[in-house]
Amino acid sequence: MSLNKVILFFALGLISFASNAQEQKTPEAIAQAQVAVVTAPSLLVKEETYDFGKIPQGKPVHHSFTVQNTGNTPLKISNVVASCGCTTPEWEKDASLAPGASTQINVGYNAAAEGAFHKNITITYNDNQTKIINIIGEVWKAPASSAPENQALNDLKD
Repeated sequence: MSLNKVILFFALGLISFASNAQEQKTPEAIAQAQVAVVTAPSLLVKEETYDFGKIPQGKPVHHSFTVQNTGNTPLKISNVVASCGCTTPEWEKDASLAPGASTQINVGYNAAAEGAFHKNITITYNDNQTKIINIIGEVWKAPASSAPENQALNDLKD
C-alpha cells in the first residue's frame, strides 16, 4: 500500500469520526436535557374560561380561578394583567408556588357597559412564561326607575 493511500484512508477515517462525534451526544448531555424537560415548572389553570352568564348593569361580579404548579420546581407568578380597566385581577404577589401547590387568582368585572363581554387576563409566571384565562358574559340594562306602584294593593288594604 502506498503512502498516499494510507494518508487518504487515515484522512477519511478522521472525517468520518469527526462527523459522528458531532451527531452523537454524550450520556451526560442527554441526562441534562431530560432533567431540564422534567423539572420545568408548569402552570395548570383548572378552568381557562368562566362564564358569568347574564348580569345586571352596574353590579360588579367576581370569580376565583384556581391555578396549580404541576412542575417539579417552584413557580412564581410575577404579574397578572387584564385586557381592560373594567377587569381587576388580584393575586398573592410575593408567593412562590411549590410543586403541587395551588393558589387563587380573583378576577372582578365592573359590569358598567351594556352588552356581551369577553375579557382576557394574562398570567405571567417565572418572568417569561404566560397563560391566558378569560371571563365572558352579558350585561343587561337595569331599568331606569323602580317598578310602578301597584294600585291593586291599595284596593286590597281598604
